[in-house]
Amino acid sequence: MALLAFGAGFVAFARAVASYVPDASPRADAIVVLTGGELRLMAGARLLKDGRGARLLISGVNPQTSREDLRRLSGLPPRLFSSRVDIDYAAHTTSGNADETRTWVKSRGYTRLIVVTSSYHMPRSLIELRRTLPGITLLPHPVVSNKIHAARWWSDPFTARVLMGEYVKLLPSAARYGAARLLRWDEGTVVARKEAARG
Repeated sequence: MALLAFGAGFVAFARAVASYVPDASPRADAIVVLTGGELRLMAGARLLKDGRGARLLISGVNPQTSREDLRRLSGLPPRLFSSRVDIDYAAHTTSGNADETRTWVKSRGYTRLIVVTSSYHMPRSLIELRRTLPGITLLPHPVVSNKIHAARWWSDPFTARVLMGEYVKLLPSAARYGAARLLRWDEGTVVARKEAARG
């Protein structure tokens, strides 16, 4: 039964990845790029340049990558990059991306966020961000690599390996998200009971 559940979950995950299509004209308060490839950075930069968000966070940057390296890779004009791009060097994992993004979002009061990452990484990214940013609207903007063929993953060994590896990482993220929701529900119940008792 456990193997059947694991297999069914993987198929559902692969279908979700294949179904992600970027919105042609997303609009939000800001944009976050979860680093992991030049295509992600370029996609986030285009959104910023097109005015889809007022500010861009690049999260999880390698400490050896300079700000100028990022500007060059993004293709953004120097003035736009210097005034409206923030860089996070602290995050080393997807959960770390979510934690650093939460700090950034809360400090600026954003309520709508465009999330840019690879299509296969999007489900886990959204789960981690929803864990740390309850109540914030997240608009997925997946970047699709021409090396990943999610719609026919079963016929492409490389895609199947990438998706399986990501699915295995997704499971603990989903467990953390479930635990966080349960904890928030418990805390809300306690507060409601206290308020009712005072009344």
